Amino acid sequence: IFVFLAKEGFAIFRTVGFGDFLLGSNWYPISTPAKFGILPLMAGSLLVTLGATLIAVPIGIASAVYISEVASGKIKEILKSGIEILAAIPSVVMGFIGMMTLVPWVKSTFHIPTGLTAFSGAVMLAFMAMPTIVSIAEDALNAVPRRYKEAALALGSTRWQAIWRVVLPAASSGIVAAVMLGIGRVVGETMAVMMITGNAARIPDSIFQPVRTLTATIAAEMGETVRGSDHYFALFAIGIVLFIITFFINLIADLAVHHKAK
Repeated sequence: IFVFLAKEGFAIFRTVGFGDFLLGSNWYPISTPAKFGILPLMAGSLLVTLGATLIAVPIGIASAVYISEVASGKIKEILKSGIEILAAIPSVVMGFIGMMTLVPWVKSTFHIPTGLTAFSGAVMLAFMAMPTIVSIAEDALNAVPRRYKEAALALGSTRWQAIWRVVLPAASSGIVAAVMLGIGRVVGETMAVMMITGNAARIPDSIFQPVRTLTATIAAEMGETVRGSDHYFALFAIGIVLFIITFFINLIADLAVHHKAK
């Protein structure tokens, strides 16, 4: 995959400098002359990813702790089934739900001209990333030997102290992996962000402004570009950037999974 992306993507650097491509602040692929700076696209992706991470990680880990350590057997099964159902909803459906419910709510609540903002994308992507975080984190918590918690309780710890000081640290590698894989889901998401973030290729001043992500740019423009043009090669170059980002995210997650406490 990378060889194919590189073959097509690196062709853009014959006409556009590497620095101009990564650090250019203008994405005007059909202007004369065309400008292929992806800094606004990376800024949009970063803003949406950070927002979604700040929402999804605390709620996801708290949900995993509740399901693994607090919920009774029947409630646990119901919650796990609900998480699986949420994970099975297609991203385009989530984007449609966001357009019909979240976007109008954001517009009316924050009194802004449009609800198609980075904040809307972050909230929706947080819901899409949470099933991944909850499922993997819950598996990591269940993998902790029960004798750890029993020993903490025998020494006088409360139930919460045993969870906070014993179970969570013991499952930390799996929880980190869950978080990184959740972030990878957010970075690679396309349809939902394309539908509810406004698709404005500009560097945002706040999270309540429209943005465009790297993935949405490829999805929105690939069908309109001429094969073999600079615009065509620039979209493949964006694919290379996304490939590298997701590769390192998954590498960190893999290292966390296989980390052994010394």
